[in-house]
Amino acid sequence: MPLPVLTTPVPHSVGLNRPQRPLPPGACDSHMHIFDPHFAPSAHWPRTPPVAPVAAYRQLQARLGTTRTVVVTPSTYGTDNACTLDALDQLGDAARGVAVVGEEVSADELAHLAARRVRGLRVNFVSPQSWGTTTPDMLATLARKVAEHPACAGWHIQIFAHPEQLIALAPQLHTLPVPLVIDHLGRIDPAEGSAAEAYGVVRGLLDAGNTWVKLSGAYMRSTVHGPSYADTLPLGQALVQAAPERLVWGSDWPHTTETPGTVNDADLVDLLSAWAASDAAMDRILVDNPARLYGFDTAAPA
Repeated sequence: MPLPVLTTPVPHSVGLNRPQRPLPPGACDSHMHIFDPHFAPSAHWPRTPPVAPVAAYRQLQARLGTTRTVVVTPSTYGTDNACTLDALDQLGDAARGVAVVGEEVSADELAHLAARRVRGLRVNFVSPQSWGTTTPDMLATLARKVAEHPACAGWHIQIFAHPEQLIALAPQLHTLPVPLVIDHLGRIDPAEGSAAEAYGVVRGLLDAGNTWVKLSGAYMRSTVHGPSYADTLPLGQALVQAAPERLVWGSDWPHTTETPGTVNDADLVDLLSAWAASDAAMDRILVDNPARLYGFDTAAPA
């Protein structure tokens, strides 16, 4: 049965259209953020965050047809994961989290995060961080702590980095003791696509078998923009052809890197369909892969 026609836009998402292809049961949005005014931003953060609570995100899920999600702590909150943990409580077992911590994080804190359904740590080399500059040593320390902590079995390290940083970090990334997830298509320039040096690094990591890539944030480097983001097609298709079993998709809602009122999330789902080129590949990216990476039950929620 077709979903009802939308009459009211979802906050932080323009348009009233739904994805052209209905999503399968258990479809997961593997990268989004919650900004709740009940939680104060970190003192280091220079901008006023949007109002994007769980209630607003549920409207996006209803529009797109996703049922699972991964809440990623934004840099806005520094190393305070309270907003993310509160969101996980509200969203229930159909949600997992990716937290942000300092390299001094204790074993007790990691155990606490694991008990609240956090499944990874984000190490951000791009955005301003509450501790200052993110370093390769910090990445190594956090990866080691995750690898050594019994409560963190199955966790990963998620990195957000510029292409030139991925190139410089490549030797270290190949030796991480836990799985690696690369944010936002590696921020690779679509104009370079698979010819980019950073794409070669990402492809080498994918081929080694311990790395995943998030098909998200296409608008960050696109010069064509929506609804088609057509310049990203070769890059997205190359990644799907390289490792369809280790890709996940994320909306990146509420799109804080973009001008408000410019991103249509249904168009982003349609872009994934164009990248995947088949329903089977798209379903793998939306359902099977996130179920493995984030530890969702194999049975899709009704």
